[in-house]
Amino acid sequence: MRVVAAMSGGVDSAVAAARAVAAGHDVTGVHFALSADPAARREGARGCCTLSDARDARRAADVIGIPFYVWDLAERFAEDVIDDFLSEYAAGRTPNPCVRCNERIKFAAVLDRALDLGFDAVCTGHYARLDQRHGIPRLRRAVDAGKDQSYVLAVLDADQLTHTLLPLGDSTKADVRQEAAARGLAVARKPDSHDICFIPDGDTRAWLAQRLGATNGPIVDADTDEVLGEHQGSYGFTIGQRRGLKLTRPASDGRPRYVVGVEPGSNTVFVGGVHRLAADRIRTAEPLWLDPQGAAALEEPQDLWAQIRAHGEPMRVSEVEAGESGLLIRLAEPARAVAAGQTVVLYRGDQVVASATISHSGSMDLPVSGVAPGVPAPPR
Repeated sequence: MRVVAAMSGGVDSAVAAARAVAAGHDVTGVHFALSADPAARREGARGCCTLSDARDARRAADVIGIPFYVWDLAERFAEDVIDDFLSEYAAGRTPNPCVRCNERIKFAAVLDRALDLGFDAVCTGHYARLDQRHGIPRLRRAVDAGKDQSYVLAVLDADQLTHTLLPLGDSTKADVRQEAAARGLAVARKPDSHDICFIPDGDTRAWLAQRLGATNGPIVDADTDEVLGEHQGSYGFTIGQRRGLKLTRPASDGRPRYVVGVEPGSNTVFVGGVHRLAADRIRTAEPLWLDPQGAAALEEPQDLWAQIRAHGEPMRVSEVEAGESGLLIRLAEPARAVAAGQTVVLYRGDQVVASATISHSGSMDLPVSGVAPGVPAPPR
């Protein structure tokens, strides 16, 4: 097959490209330019997609012996990832930009362009496994549980997965680094990227404030409606947050307070005890089904698990109801700090069943949390 190898400049994508070549594919390396002003990206940024990453990707392609190109996707990235990130926070939700980037850039914009150019597939260094059952692709967890990235790939549809190669799913990170060194790749010891790539210093609140502006608003006790303090923008807070509240009065029981709700309309942040973060019901938007059975795959919920963060612990599901507008997921044990805007992925064993965006979360005993007060809670 003719394959585009997405090369970020890290060790994983370099080894994935090398393995695609070893498998007999005709491989072309491609690095994505995602910044409209790449010169503004400082060297050594904690995220990915820096100028040094582009150079590392080119060197790796030279060692592997494949053609190398840079594709300018800055405008698409700004519209589909950065603007989405801003609008979600402004609306009081908690987005995952890596999920959005995989969905709209690495496997939508890139795959569309690759297919138009006559390529057959895109190869990436994600840690996840792909196989087929009755001709239908199945997305499964990686062998290395600590590096598993099936969560961020669960937003891809069956057609996209059909044109995807994931050569690292059966390997551990240690094995990949060892192989990179054996192949003479200089990125063998390169640290993994982390944080949001377009916020390289990791200060999300300051980045949001610079773009959304500072507007004073109240911090309110969710139990008593008492105003406890003031903030400079509700967008700077997410469900479960404890730091940065700067409250001068402790709770009556002496225990910490956490953000339990954000109401962007009135620019209000609600705080409460840790008990208010417990949610055993999750309402979602319309799901993307990766199990070919669709909603019928939910008829045996005893084997279903839900995951709400990229490296979060899977939670056992007791029941799932599929409606016209989305899913109602009931968890066997309450989850903590479930926020609207997050992605929930359902698994059966190590296989992805479906993914969906969370719209509400709540408890059998408490009002809905993670959304603005007054928004109807999922049915009991």
